[in-house]
Amino acid sequence: MKTTIILLTFILFTTTPLLAQQNAFLEDSIERLENSRKYILLVADMMPEEKYDYKVTPESLSFSENLMHIGFALDWHSQSLLGGREARVYQTDTVFKPANKTKAEMMARIDQTFTEAITLLQEFDPKALDDHLDYFGLDRSKRQICMLLADHITHHRGQMLVAMRLNGLTPPRYVLYQ
Repeated sequence: MKTTIILLTFILFTTTPLLAQQNAFLEDSIERLENSRKYILLVADMMPEEKYDYKVTPESLSFSENLMHIGFALDWHSQSLLGGREARVYQTDTVFKPANKTKAEMMARIDQTFTEAITLLQEFDPKALDDHLDYFGLDRSKRQICMLLADHITHHRGQMLVAMRLNGLTPPRYVLYQ
């Protein structure tokens, strides 16, 4: 009995800090997504709709393609990789393709996708952050997927900011931690 009490005490005091760290990681990830949503919607709103097809180079994604690609990847990383839902197929998906969508429709889709990702993280079991999965042939934890998600948003949003500058627009001031 004494051994059981000692073992339970050990488990309680060694796992509680780890769970608190994982919860803090999820809280930080949620805050980052909330800030990123505000910023990307501001960027999307500032670009005139008639410039949504603008490409920095012929090989580049257009402004609208970058916006919707952010949405697709956010959906895929969160709902499929973290949440286990069957993945959309990028080549055949129409939900995240800009064709036949207005600026307002694209912005609403992005906003909804951020809401879904944030909701998933709010309900995510912190212990699952250490679960591993195959990410393009690489072994990655779900914690790393959260970080990759944020990196991907930043990468494509940066391309959108360049498109704005090349169209004579001053992007919104950079906001820390988004």
